[in-house]
Amino acid sequence: MREMGNWREYQIRRLANDQESAIDYLELTLEEYLVDGDLPFFLKELQVFIASQGGVVEICKRIGIDTETLLNMLSNEDATQLLDMFNSLLNTLKSRPVIEDIHAKHLSPVKQIPTS
Repeated sequence: MREMGNWREYQIRRLANDQESAIDYLELTLEEYLVDGDLPFFLKELQVFIASQGGVVEICKRIGIDTETLLNMLSNEDATQLLDMFNSLLNTLKSRPVIEDIHAKHLSPVKQIPTS
């Protein structure tokens, strides 16, 4: 009989292998938080995204912070105040966040017009 993994492990593997889906997942997670304000759910899904991108240690190396700082941000009530303020700011500006992979943008080359 084949052993089944849990949903979180499946999501981490799936997102690790598909950067576009990972970015979409992060954007959807943030949008859901901004609508319903469910911080525990948001932080849990943010942890899934981070795990899919190499984990806390790898992400911290890439952004130049120590792991304790990120772990505190993912589990601390201070995150509530910061995210609530961000949500209020966006609502006041009648805006929403957009998360996109800057490396996925494929710009077509500019055509050179012959000069003669």
